[in-house]
Amino acid sequence: MGVVIRTLPEGQLPKTLAERSTLVTLPIGEGVPALIAHPDDSTPSGVIIWMHGRTVDKYLDPGRYNRLLRAGIAVCAIDLPGHGERVSLLGQAEMHDPSTSLDVIAQASGEIDGILEQLPLVNEAIDVNRVAVGGMSLGGMVTLHRLGKPHSFRCASVEATSGNLRGLYLGGPSSPEWPAKHPEEAIARVDPLETIDSFRPIPLLALHSETDQMVPWEVQRVYLDRLRDRYRREGADPSWITVRTWPETGAPREHVGFGRVSHEAKTLQTEFLTQNLGLPPGP
Repeated sequence: MGVVIRTLPEGQLPKTLAERSTLVTLPIGEGVPALIAHPDDSTPSGVIIWMHGRTVDKYLDPGRYNRLLRAGIAVCAIDLPGHGERVSLLGQAEMHDPSTSLDVIAQASGEIDGILEQLPLVNEAIDVNRVAVGGMSLGGMVTLHRLGKPHSFRCASVEATSGNLRGLYLGGPSSPEWPAKHPEEAIARVDPLETIDSFRPIPLLALHSETDQMVPWEVQRVYLDRLRDRYRREGADPSWITVRTWPETGAPREHVGFGRVSHEAKTLQTEFLTQNLGLPPGP
């Protein structure tokens, strides 16, 4: 099976985004539904592989995608396992429950390389030498897990997430109890902290609300502190890790989007990706 190009559902996206988007099912495993948008098919462009959070789908936040397109950056937004069209189109079991989070992380992380290989087959103007990876919440956990293994990504961007899954799932005195129980050995298999010594230093943007009620900032702060130590050991500048937090944002549970600072958060991401996925040097 090759790439299957499908018709974008009418009214699913704003017209300006729909006109520059292709809806596909990528031939990876049982299939990976993806929305691929390119700013200008005649000009090579860097791209970000972007992953949503638990219970939603790839169509979330079209304003983010439009903003990136205007900056000259292509987007490949996928449905995570058991989400979106993987359920409605492919008939996969729904994996929205917190008890399935570890399975989603493991499966999606293993699919990223295949997605990257397929991108130029969908659009030849995607420059696979200028690729970022990122996501919010569960999608960010997938991102940080994947970055613990060899890769070719230029940079990464994560939001409202954590690479410290032990701290998140097992909790502590200052952490809320996670709504599902996971055995410690199961957590260790996908915990980015377990592979932090294999993390190749690249520019990383991390955005977070300090009062996030689902993924506490303190849990992610532990991971980022450890990651800075990793960069130092590798002779890399720890300032490659860019962190922006807000005391509170007004978003639901301080986790779903960034509320009244949403514009600032998206601007930070766009500027970060533009800097790191900009046009290649001339001849």
